[in-house]
Amino acid sequence: MSATSTPDDGATTAPAVPGAPGPSSVAPGAETSTAAAKPTERAEPTDDLVTTSHTLKVGRRRLRYTATTGRVVLREEEHTEGTFGGHRARAELSMTSYVLDDADARTRPVTFAFNGGPGSSSVWLHLGLLGPRRVVTGDVGALVPPPYDLVDNPESLLAVSDLVFIDPMSTGYSRAVEGGKPGEYHGYQKDVESVADLIRLWTSRHGRWMSPKFVAGESYGTLRGAALAEHLQSRYGMYLNGLILISSVLDLSSVDFENQRNDRAHALYLPTYAAVAHYHGKHGRRSLRSVLDEAEAYAARDYPWVLSRGSRLGREERAEAVSTLARLSGLTEDYVDRADLRIEHWRYFTELLRDERRSVGRLDARFTGPAAAAIAENMDADPSHDAIAGPYAAAWNHYVRDELGYRSDLHYEQISRLVHPWSFKDFEGRPIDVSPKLERAMRQNPHLRVHVAYGYYDGATPHFAAEDVVAHLQLPDELVANIEHAYYEAGHMMYVHEPSRVRQSADLAEFVVRSARRDT
Repeated sequence: MSATSTPDDGATTAPAVPGAPGPSSVAPGAETSTAAAKPTERAEPTDDLVTTSHTLKVGRRRLRYTATTGRVVLREEEHTEGTFGGHRARAELSMTSYVLDDADARTRPVTFAFNGGPGSSSVWLHLGLLGPRRVVTGDVGALVPPPYDLVDNPESLLAVSDLVFIDPMSTGYSRAVEGGKPGEYHGYQKDVESVADLIRLWTSRHGRWMSPKFVAGESYGTLRGAALAEHLQSRYGMYLNGLILISSVLDLSSVDFENQRNDRAHALYLPTYAAVAHYHGKHGRRSLRSVLDEAEAYAARDYPWVLSRGSRLGREERAEAVSTLARLSGLTEDYVDRADLRIEHWRYFTELLRDERRSVGRLDARFTGPAAAAIAENMDADPSHDAIAGPYAAAWNHYVRDELGYRSDLHYEQISRLVHPWSFKDFEGRPIDVSPKLERAMRQNPHLRVHVAYGYYDGATPHFAAEDVVAHLQLPDELVANIEHAYYEAGHMMYVHEPSRVRQSADLAEFVVRSARRDT
């Protein structure tokens, strides 16, 4: 991997360090004349970008590409009482793009990617799956020790598509402008609008309106992605070729355990519990497929009926349900009975291996870790997140400085708590569900194709819940045919599992190539 810095329009190879004193700064304790003091005008923010040149070997090909990373200023038009008040800087969003040198922009696809949270940066998809460099973390039972490693990624989606990774407000290096209010962006609608504006700016500045375009989101990023597809089309007339939904959750009521009257999540989680129990040896010699078939059939028909009966459920019917749920989930009949047939997911991951004094990962249930307390109702931390947070942080902080040439004293917010509380005021009085946005986007643009990726051991966005939401999309058969599904024996970030990473990379490349064809 070669990396030589080259200046680009509006970019510098030595950006100012945020927080560093400027030439007019006054040393602490220095005297100033209050009579002569004047209000200090804040400097107008400008794009803070660095470009570097690189190569990546993919099979027998050698890809030459340009990387650009840093922060882009977003401005909003102001209209007050019918008067145009200008184009005011409001936010500085961090992003990294990879553009293949000397490619035909009319045929070369571009994919805009982000993770979820809300509050997650894009580092996971960037260095885990899609980007030209990837972090080496190891996997269950064979995690690598610090300081980790970063290697070329010949399976990168860059082989078939340019890439733009976006960090939403308060994640990564993204911040409100000095004096601005980041909280305005910490909510569903403003989040969608700001990410869409960055996509519009990048597309316009790089002359890519005629390129095939894709949006890829993971987790909450799928909720954002579906809403974004509709917003880009309705607001800007920017029609997409494809939407990639990794670990999808378009309707939050499908995974909502906080509403004690919502039995839907309990049923839709059962196949995931069964898969996790199988992985941890609770189903003997049965195949994963046979276990999933039984659990999915029970979750689709009998289990919702059992839960709907409430106190009307007969004693024998209840005993049969307790036995079935215990067997499928790997829990004891006593626990299932005391839980009133309703197994909450955090409690499940705490309970399954309690006798071993270990907790099971929520993001990836293949991982386990020592329980902080053998009597705890809920585990104190997710061992699957603990396993990967360090490698990704080390890899990014090295990569962005030493290979991409961007230096900042800002902390790169890998997972930001600053975005909470997150506002869903747009859904007041109704479920948080963007499936109507996806339906509208697909009706408006019948060429829009959708790829949905599921991990069987994903305890955050279970595959059966995501399937259920997709199955209830109100679309004609010809548009339903535009949706494809891919399944992996892995977790929420299925690319942590090496065989899944390799296969998913190939699946996504094939989807992009096929969806970008002008004759389809």
